Amino acid sequence: MPLLKSSTRKTTASPAAFRLKGGLFPLTLLEISRYDHAEFTQQLADKAAEAPIFFQQTPVVLSFEEFDGDASILPLNEIVAICKIHGLLPVALRNSNPDLQAQAKQIDLAIMPVGRVKAAPEDTTAVPKEAEPKADNTTNAPSEFSHSPSKIITTPIRSGQQVYAPGGDLIIMASVSAGAEVLADGNIHIYGALRGRALAGVRGDTSARIFCQSLEAELVSIAGNFKVDEDLRNNHWKAAVHASLDEQTLCITPLV
Repeated sequence: MPLLKSSTRKTTASPAAFRLKGGLFPLTLLEISRYDHAEFTQQLADKAAEAPIFFQQTPVVLSFEEFDGDASILPLNEIVAICKIHGLLPVALRNSNPDLQAQAKQIDLAIMPVGRVKAAPEDTTAVPKEAEPKADNTTNAPSEFSHSPSKIITTPIRSGQQVYAPGGDLIIMASVSAGAEVLADGNIHIYGALRGRALAGVRGDTSARIFCQSLEAELVSIAGNFKVDEDLRNNHWKAAVHASLDEQTLCITPLV
């Protein structure tokens, strides 16, 4: 009697329809310290008039960490609606208030972790000499912003490209095209024209700086404090410049 062959066939696995990948996409933080409907609407409209290109489908994180008052009674849905009218797209909330987080979940906003807790003021009380701790010869703990070796790019950064230097400086020996984005945890040095976006100190290092040979940028940012091209065109446009932070103000000065 002949053997019967199995009618089952091996099926090849179909390729995955998607894959999950990590990415670094800087988001603008909209820090709201107080809220009055008319005041907030007017100030947002004024800012949108100053930088219309920036206020075009720009994703933002709503932060109420510095809010002066009871954040639990804020009309979050109303605030989101005002933002959308002026071209901002709130995508997440950063605040630990449970009532505010509940509102965020109802309107499909992601919940972002709050910022680092500020250190308590240093106790300046003198320590008696006999109570002073003995010198510790162990290796010091790493600083808050430890640096890795610099990342050096020798070719132009084309439109649509994103280059990131984690933990250190980014050095570009060419130009950055419009539509390109360069980021670093530390400083950014561009030995050519900066026509795209440059974001230094992306993990919060306020001592980071940006240097370029020709300022023609769409946006420059240090530790989340930024200026867009409408602001940048006022001074030092197409000049060699140095960008740094003074308190919370982004300063652009000639590179001499």
